[in-house]
Amino acid sequence: MNKNEYDIKIDKLIKWAHAYYVEDNPLATDEEYDKLSRECLAFEQIFPKESHPNSPNKRVGGFVLDGFEKASHLSRMWSQEDVFNTEELGDWINRAKKVNTNLEFMCEPKFDGASLNLIYENGLLKQAISRGDGSIGEDVTNNVKTIHSIPLQIKEKSLLEIRGEIVIKKSDFEKINEQRLKDEEPPFANPRNAAAGSLRQLDPTITAKRKLFFNVWGVGENTLEFTRTSEMMQYIYTLGFPTPPLQTITNNVEGIEETYHKIIASRNEIEMMLDGMVIKINDVETQEELGYTVKFPRWSCAYKFPAVEKTTKIKNIIQQVGRTGVITPVAVVEPTLIEGSTVERASLHNYDEIERLDLRINDEVIIIKSGDIIPKITKVFHDRRDGTQKEVLRPTNCPKCESELLDEGTLIKCQNLDCPSIVISSIIYFASKNCMNIDGLGIKIVEQLVNEKKIYDILDLYTLRSEQLTDLEGFKEKRINNLLNAIKNTKGTQLHRVINALGIEHIGEVASKQICLEFGLNIINIDLDSLIALDGIGEQMAKSFVEFMRINQALVLKLIEIINPEVAVKIEVEENTFKDTTVVLTGTMSVSRGVIKKDLESLGAKVSSSVSKKTDYLIYGEDAGSKYDKAITLGVKTLTEEEMKELL
Repeated sequence: MNKNEYDIKIDKLIKWAHAYYVEDNPLATDEEYDKLSRECLAFEQIFPKESHPNSPNKRVGGFVLDGFEKASHLSRMWSQEDVFNTEELGDWINRAKKVNTNLEFMCEPKFDGASLNLIYENGLLKQAISRGDGSIGEDVTNNVKTIHSIPLQIKEKSLLEIRGEIVIKKSDFEKINEQRLKDEEPPFANPRNAAAGSLRQLDPTITAKRKLFFNVWGVGENTLEFTRTSEMMQYIYTLGFPTPPLQTITNNVEGIEETYHKIIASRNEIEMMLDGMVIKINDVETQEELGYTVKFPRWSCAYKFPAVEKTTKIKNIIQQVGRTGVITPVAVVEPTLIEGSTVERASLHNYDEIERLDLRINDEVIIIKSGDIIPKITKVFHDRRDGTQKEVLRPTNCPKCESELLDEGTLIKCQNLDCPSIVISSIIYFASKNCMNIDGLGIKIVEQLVNEKKIYDILDLYTLRSEQLTDLEGFKEKRINNLLNAIKNTKGTQLHRVINALGIEHIGEVASKQICLEFGLNIINIDLDSLIALDGIGEQMAKSFVEFMRINQALVLKLIEIINPEVAVKIEVEENTFKDTTVVLTGTMSVSRGVIKKDLESLGAKVSSSVSKKTDYLIYGEDAGSKYDKAITLGVKTLTEEEMKELL
């Protein structure tokens, strides 16, 4: 086969692959497709530099990965502000009209899948990154190259980020679950989970078999010169990306509502799962002027679909112990099909909610699910009770370790640091930068040490020996020495850092300092009344502290004995503007906020992390966000960094 013959055949193969994988409209039999694919592959293996960048033979999956590397987006991937009704939609539009009264809106379906960012450079797919936290995600490039609706080469040569949603069509989802059941594997709960799980396969050949589909919804970093988003997106579709269904442009609420209800009416006919409609202000200049909040763009929102209600029956109430020890009741219900997925559990948030609903085991209830919101029970049919109902009792002991629980009404928590459910998170928190700052003891290392049974609680950190770590994967001599030295260096640290590192409910750095300064090493035996007598320590904080010390007394005593912490002595501070005031810091300053915090504390100020009516000053730098807004609302005095320096 020569180059001309290859070019003709590869063009046909690309069309056949697009028709099968993207359009669900096969133009050839499997036998014909496979024969043509092998012919093209034979040429590509002999002349790899002559192969077509979009050849389907490049999409079969490469080598198996050990794990996914972290990767940074060129520009942040934002979340969407949710609106649920016409009134909330109107409020969102009115806020935007403060910038531009002549608004035009672009509306399109919101697909329910896994968000993905594609980076193209010089026309080639350079990198594919999962959403992650919006700034950093996982590099899934090898897997994404198996997805036929994502071109490996585009005609646009400038650096370009293309954002969209990885989904699985409903029909393909059913086939996947049928196969999983045949293979005696648990079926996926819904297409969204299937899409996310398929994207994160370490073996790309598995991803290739899942028939994932990519729907474009926007762009990130770019130098494209368009004044309207709709025009820019039309250009993006010409690069080889599928056009979403039911896109419209309108300039009023009535037009938005019409499109919204049209999408709801068509959602069963659309091949992919939807959970709402995205509305974007079309004018790019207006978008730039509106800007962003801390979480989402002010020029875009998600109009979520109404919740779907079903009736089911409560089979049991079980208790989940979270990583921080908080007990959450979960309702086990009779399996109920809602929006394509079978629901067997529903969140109840806390036991106060159970009492408010007067919920009992064997009750018939209404369960709702709205988009990606966790199924929730909204109503109990008390009139349908038949005498088999059983009252739900508040737990008094942890289901994992049997320790007595701290019960504050809304919050019920296990405070035992040796509880299997919270031991990993308690060690991670203890070692974190703002606590004991044990360099090298990150999340994965703690999980590894606990899972390999090298440590069972915080105390075991201080008895670790190098010979215990040599058989662990990734632990070389230098790493072991660095870790053991970092643990050793925490000895002699200040007492309040040790107490803060214990993660006592409601007791943060400020309260830890105050309590340790007042009571020193006698903190273990403080009674409730003595604690409440301290300014700024409320009854809830005091009860939590006392209960924690009662349950963990032996551990804390041993820890203090090992660390031998430095006990601060009260020093009388001279009168100054900030003495005995509560201060909150926000925004970017000329120096780190940690430095400013230390300076203020040396003047007798209490530096808090949240704004309240008790806050005396909010000191702010650049990009001050919600804390500044709250301070203005509460009438708290605000100071720039320069104004603070003048007062000092």
